[in-house]
Amino acid sequence: NNKINNIGVIGGNGYTVCSGSWDNTIRIWDIETTKQFNIFNGHNNLIMSVKYGSNELLNTILSGSNDKSVRMWDIRSFQQIQVFNGHSSDVMCVEYSPFVKNSTGNSNVICSGSWDNTIRFWDIRSNKNQLYMIRGDCKEDNGILCFKFIGLKKKYKKKNVKYDLCYCSVKGPIRIWG
Repeated sequence: NNKINNIGVIGGNGYTVCSGSWDNTIRIWDIETTKQFNIFNGHNNLIMSVKYGSNELLNTILSGSNDKSVRMWDIRSFQQIQVFNGHSSDVMCVEYSPFVKNSTGNSNVICSGSWDNTIRFWDIRSNKNQLYMIRGDCKEDNGILCFKFIGLKKKYKKKNVKYDLCYCSVKGPIRIWG
């Protein structure tokens, strides 16, 4: 009902849709009834990215915000599980990483991209420190807008090369990390 409540991002799991909004909230909506199912409060600035979990993390949502934090939420308990701090600017994108798999084939690693020109990897079993950081090119990138884990194969000198991370920067270059 609030005209300032602009939805910035949407994610879905087949039965519900989650939205991240400029009113600093994440909301879950029932697809069939179009009614709000739940609301998550905790960020203190715009939500820029939301992502539903899969497999073992099916009942979780990741969010990134202009408050420089990445948060993980439990859909069943309607509570925030963890906060990951370390970015020095707005978090523009979040994702569950396929890089590191546990014994059941699922990942305990999430990652986030920010205007601070970094992509950071976090272990969800601990919210203390980041696991790894990729820094974008200081002169040519000027911030990370979005990224996607993809599997590309390129035939080069009769050799297949696989790249796993593609990101788009503020100034326009698209980069692939293998």
